[in-house]
Amino acid sequence: LKGRDLWVLVLGRFPAHHKIGIPEFKYVANMHGDETVGREILLHLIDFLVTSYRRDPVITRLLNNTRIHIMPTMNPDGFEATKVPDCYYTQGRYNKNGEDLNRNFPDAFENNNASIQPETQAVMNWIKNETFVLSANLHGGALVASYTFDNGNSVTGSLKGYSRSPDDDVFIHLAKTYSFNHASMYKGTGCDKRQTFPEGITNGYSWYQLEGGMQDYNYVWGQCFEITLELSCCKYPPADQLEKFWRDNKVALIEYIKQVHLGVKGQVTDKNGNPIPNAIVEAKGRPHVCPYRTNEHGEYFLLLLPGTYVINATVPGFKSMLKTVEIPDNTGNFSALKHDFSFSEVSTRSRAASCPRTPLYQELQRASAAVKPTLHILVLMTIMLVIFK
Repeated sequence: LKGRDLWVLVLGRFPAHHKIGIPEFKYVANMHGDETVGREILLHLIDFLVTSYRRDPVITRLLNNTRIHIMPTMNPDGFEATKVPDCYYTQGRYNKNGEDLNRNFPDAFENNNASIQPETQAVMNWIKNETFVLSANLHGGALVASYTFDNGNSVTGSLKGYSRSPDDDVFIHLAKTYSFNHASMYKGTGCDKRQTFPEGITNGYSWYQLEGGMQDYNYVWGQCFEITLELSCCKYPPADQLEKFWRDNKVALIEYIKQVHLGVKGQVTDKNGNPIPNAIVEAKGRPHVCPYRTNEHGEYFLLLLPGTYVINATVPGFKSMLKTVEIPDNTGNFSALKHDFSFSEVSTRSRAASCPRTPLYQELQRASAAVKPTLHILVLMTIMLVIFK
């Protein structure tokens, strides 16, 4: 990094620090330095949010109930290096060291052995230090909302050309929330005749396989649902088009932030009300290879569509607690359903559940392969019992 800082502006009623029960949201743009539309519209978004606070009741409620982090440029060096603006590819895509930052994160499917760049490390530290729940990463060069997984293997179904996460339904909803609130993304027209995106969305892997991407890293290691928004066919359009890009994206940017209030949230505590960090809280049937755990305040946030779910809270080394919850659509109320768990017999200094470092999904594959022989044995035993009877 050429000595340039990565600036983040935080907006909210309590911008300086996390408040219990208030979810953390982020927008990141200009990860590829020559893709400039996201960088510009995030500056417009900051201005719009600040000037609308206490004037617009919806924006006021949004800011009172959400902590919003905005990083207009993740690759300031690449932006500065783009001397001749071009609609297509330029060297400014890369950082000062010539690295593509969206191929630079640890990968959940293979050892990509990338030399972690300063910008990447800064974002990884940021993700680790905040409890981000929802995020989007703004790019250019196409017009589509792309969602996780970007990489995959047979366990996630990538052999069929689609890499499905355990929360695929939520991701489709998030991508559609953006595309249908955008002026034209939902129409699905590609930037050229060859490529179209039905409803303006795509599974990342279905579009093209990508190793070391930021959205998969957020979801697997950061417990944060992130989608990638491609906002313009032209990567670096003329300045006089920027106002139209802002108008086209304004409603979608706001509606997407509201989705941080989907699902269920709460605290896990002991009988004295002390928070229990590192408790695993997940919805049954949606296991994450890196278990989703409570933060230092014992808080959890699970993005789930309206419906009935069984929530499993586990403190490692102690009994699990199961709770069936009926989740309404609460995004309009700016608060997810609240449900707390209280453990009577438990130590608040419990051992953190292990999260394998790399490559996670090979572990999952081995685990599922290990299950198969047992099934065969069960079938054989059943057949033998029938014969003997």
